[in-house]
Amino acid sequence: MNLLNTKPGYSLLTILSKGFSFILILFSSTFFAQTSFQGQVQNENGSPISGVEVIEVASGKSVLTNAEGHFDIAVNQDKFSLMFYKEAYPLKEQPFTTSTSNVTVILEEMVVLNEVVIQKNRERVFALRHLKDIEETAIYAGKKTEMVDINTLVVNKSINTARQVYAQVAGITFNENADGGLQLNIGGRGLNPNRTSNFNTRQNGYDISADVLGYPESYYTPPTEGLKEIQVIRGAASLQYGTQFGGLVNFKMQEPTTKPIELITRNTVGSYGLFTNFTSLSGTNGKFSYYTFFNYKQGDGFRPNSQFNSRNFFVNLNYQFNEKTSLHFDYTLFDYLAKQPGGLTDYMFNEDMFQSNRERNWFDVNWNLFALRFKHEFTEQANFSLQLFGLDASRSALGYLSNRVSNADVPGTVRDLILGDFVNWGAEARFLQKYNLGGKSSALLLGAKYYQARNTSIQGPGSSGSGPDFNLATDEFPNYANQSDFTYPNRNLTFFGENIFRLSSTFTVTPGFRFENIVTQADGYWRNINTDQAGNVIFDELVDENVDKKRNFLLLGVGLSYKPLTSIEVYGNISQNYRSVTFSDIRTVSPSLVIDPDITDEKGFTSDIGIRGKVRNILNYDTSIYALLYNDKIGEYTTKNPNGSAAVVRYRSNIGTALTYGWEALVDWSISNTFFTDNHNFSWNVFLNNAITGSDYLKSDVEHIEGNKVEFVPLFNIKTGTRLGYKNLKVSLQLTYLSSQFSDSNNTKTDVNENTFGIYGEIPAYYVADFSAAYTWRRFTLEAGLNNFTNNYYFTRRATGYPGPGILPSEPITFYTTLQIKI
Repeated sequence: MNLLNTKPGYSLLTILSKGFSFILILFSSTFFAQTSFQGQVQNENGSPISGVEVIEVASGKSVLTNAEGHFDIAVNQDKFSLMFYKEAYPLKEQPFTTSTSNVTVILEEMVVLNEVVIQKNRERVFALRHLKDIEETAIYAGKKTEMVDINTLVVNKSINTARQVYAQVAGITFNENADGGLQLNIGGRGLNPNRTSNFNTRQNGYDISADVLGYPESYYTPPTEGLKEIQVIRGAASLQYGTQFGGLVNFKMQEPTTKPIELITRNTVGSYGLFTNFTSLSGTNGKFSYYTFFNYKQGDGFRPNSQFNSRNFFVNLNYQFNEKTSLHFDYTLFDYLAKQPGGLTDYMFNEDMFQSNRERNWFDVNWNLFALRFKHEFTEQANFSLQLFGLDASRSALGYLSNRVSNADVPGTVRDLILGDFVNWGAEARFLQKYNLGGKSSALLLGAKYYQARNTSIQGPGSSGSGPDFNLATDEFPNYANQSDFTYPNRNLTFFGENIFRLSSTFTVTPGFRFENIVTQADGYWRNINTDQAGNVIFDELVDENVDKKRNFLLLGVGLSYKPLTSIEVYGNISQNYRSVTFSDIRTVSPSLVIDPDITDEKGFTSDIGIRGKVRNILNYDTSIYALLYNDKIGEYTTKNPNGSAAVVRYRSNIGTALTYGWEALVDWSISNTFFTDNHNFSWNVFLNNAITGSDYLKSDVEHIEGNKVEFVPLFNIKTGTRLGYKNLKVSLQLTYLSSQFSDSNNTKTDVNENTFGIYGEIPAYYVADFSAAYTWRRFTLEAGLNNFTNNYYFTRRATGYPGPGILPSEPITFYTTLQIKI
């Protein structure tokens, strides 16, 4: 593939050159010489304190003290102030001049920590955050990164409300399900949000999806109440993290408290029978520390047949052998059962979006995740990490799944049952070495990953009952048409590397590579059964399939970063991407579906050009343009059976080349830091998160595809809001708006009177507004809010299969109230 020539009018070089011109217009500053200021942070006994966050107040730039308590931070003024922050110590601000250096700063440990005051001071310094160039054994220089600081959010955390949690992540789109936030469905830049399958999803750095290559869908999502932060790295993450055009989403769990023991319990009640309990326990005793929680959820949903309940248990155990070496163990259990109301046609949605004509559809998930992480610091310049991880999980879907959505389910008839088991494990090692080259500090990252899976999928008849019976009913319905049994052995061996070359004190170039060896297999059978109108079998054929796809390829990329000031960065990157064919892409489950024998991986690239930074600790911003080229995009369309018969079938193949491109801008203005600098009890921020996205199918051999818009791409994706705080009271108001988008590559127009399918058509434009508030008194915090307080009726998804098919309405106005107690 020639990355520099896509099609006349869409040259990547043209896109990049225009992008640089656009960005540089926004950028105009006087360059000042930077001075290195050094010092050490100690406690009252003269012992060094590591991990202290040292913040230059004017620019917001921050560094961490090393194991000996030393710090080195660049400043560009003769007189400046530094702020020192670490949990269990009071926040300290102190003025300095460049005439002094190698200073010693003393922090006095507090017996009782006013966490509200600490948090408020941090909020006045940090509004937006992105990842540092180097974090442990990862390199993010020149990449578009975003970090959601969960502790600063005033949102409905009990049900993982994605449009609130990800409000400041540019360009994210959502599928909203009224299931208590049991699954996360986010996408963006023309990528399907369904179960976040176009992102590589990780928890504390290890994979959590069903099968990274074969079935990259996230049936498990960590509860927001148990998270410290969410890291989002866009498509340039492909070199370090591999598969997915969307990039990486990494959920970092809360860390153990420094106290011997701390108990937090949160109970939430809300509309439609919602009740959740989140209880965590954490502590540190010498070299040993731990964090654990249990989360229970139940609710009835706003439509009939929408009940759900779930249990989520997590434990993190840590042992710090010494300052340089540590061992960490995680175990996660997630189990839930949900009743599914099914989808609607356009006519049904407009008539009454609260209705349901599915009373026997169920979904069950059981997830067991294991991870063991080893970290070692050879020197201050050399870090090593090794993690072993594994998954033992299952999911079961049961119900009447006719594409004729308006047809009512008939009690006593057969239901479709799909059983999936996921057993996989992997190991990933990383080594990062910092070194001097030409008198400048550079860094080399090398890594390797081995991953293997052996998953199974069985489809067959479900029982004629109404309950969640996930046993095959072959004896009851031996001639059920959709029967298959497949095993999917997959294997992946990867080597990757990146190097930060510091060409000057302000400019870095970070090239990288990733070599992939992939084996994707499918071994099993499906039955082709035909019956006459009386139900008598006239044809019964068992068709064996054995698919074995082996390939090797190399991904390349480079990132650029220019920091003329500590408060400004101009960045750019281009990286090749790929998405492996999944076992859903290569298996045949019914006679009406035909797979292209030459179906192959999806390939392409992602490129970003942007500028981000701060203006005198008043305005935080990140604005960029991007282009994403998606070659060999996989999809389905109806056509005559290529085997020569006259039958019309659904044909799954690589349907064409797609391009999405756009401008994303995120601005957060601190009104309190602008006009109320002396009032540290008061905070007020206003933010705007805007994405304007265009898209086209550049090329396709399929009729009526070329020239169409790419599905799941709203032209306008706008989120705006405000956050206010006074002493222990915090409130937030947020508005989300998305313009209309297509749900299929044929750009099917919506027929509001259509009352058969509801699967294809536009997703109309919508807006939704949310309000949340929180008040803390001593050990108690009371939270409450109204989601969708304008009570708009809208939807974000047309499902082509489970849990539909059809339109899945979003929730109307709902309320919640949470009481937190910290002991």
